[in-house]
Amino acid sequence: MSARAWFAFGAVSVLWGVPYLFIKVAVDDGVPPAFLAWVRVALAAILLGVLTWRAGLLPSLRGRWPWISTYALVEIVVPFPLIAAGEQWISSSLAAILIAAVPLIIAVLALRFDHSERVDGGRLVGLLVGFAGVVALVGIDVAGDAHELLGTAAILVAAVGYAAGPMIMRNHLGDLDPRALMAGSLAVAALALTPAALVAPPEAGALTVEAVSALVVLGVFCTATAFVIFGHLVLEVGAGKAAVITYVAPVVAVALGVAVLGERPGVGAVAGLLLIIAGSWLATGGEPPSGLAAATGRLRGYVWRRPARVRRMSST
Repeated sequence: MSARAWFAFGAVSVLWGVPYLFIKVAVDDGVPPAFLAWVRVALAAILLGVLTWRAGLLPSLRGRWPWISTYALVEIVVPFPLIAAGEQWISSSLAAILIAAVPLIIAVLALRFDHSERVDGGRLVGLLVGFAGVVALVGIDVAGDAHELLGTAAILVAAVGYAAGPMIMRNHLGDLDPRALMAGSLAVAALALTPAALVAPPEAGALTVEAVSALVVLGVFCTATAFVIFGHLVLEVGAGKAAVITYVAPVVAVALGVAVLGERPGVGAVAGLLLIIAGSWLATGGEPPSGLAAATGRLRGYVWRRPARVRRMSST
């Protein structure tokens, strides 16, 4: 990659690693999850809307609003409030680790919706390793606390939305400029979240200086700026290489949670993070170590090799 691409990659990895910290700051100060999501989305929609209008890209959205609205629903409207709600009960580090399971969920969804993505061999090992990480995380660090289980469930549902969104974008919106797509999606999301924000506004004392600062950072930098830089990164290096950010951002989030908020991830969280990242890499096409690759190759050959008698019967 070029120096500019590496800079974009590093910038987005940080910008998508820090939201969990600022979400935690805002919700701990009493900002309702729906209002937090609405402010974040509305600010980003205004900034990206102006940028897209000045670039002359708005006409490209004509006739595409049904799929743009669907994408906005699963990628923004549902996940953003759920992540904020989940962080009312779990740490920012735990939320980021759970979101790291998105590539695993994409691989599972591909079994049903993208038959070209056959999950076997190394990818099958990746799914098993990654889900073992989720089990370790939930079973060791979360089990026994009803509120933490509820927060974990909210984050995992958000992760499903984050997994479904790229599939919709690739299959139905891939020809659109990323800036135009995100401007339209954020505008739809802002409208959809407005009623919830009006029904549950923050109490007078909730909008502290820290909370307001967190909302501005989330909207201007973690959403609008990050999406613009990510769009340029995708255009330069492709979606596949750009998606590696998924493995880096949770590490940034965990480091910030420890350094700034004083969070102390437990054994399950650390084990879960390592297993989820390793499993995600394998499940999305990474290669396992040579010994493991050879073993899974032999296993795959054993499972899929048909006896000679069966081959003869099938050829008749």
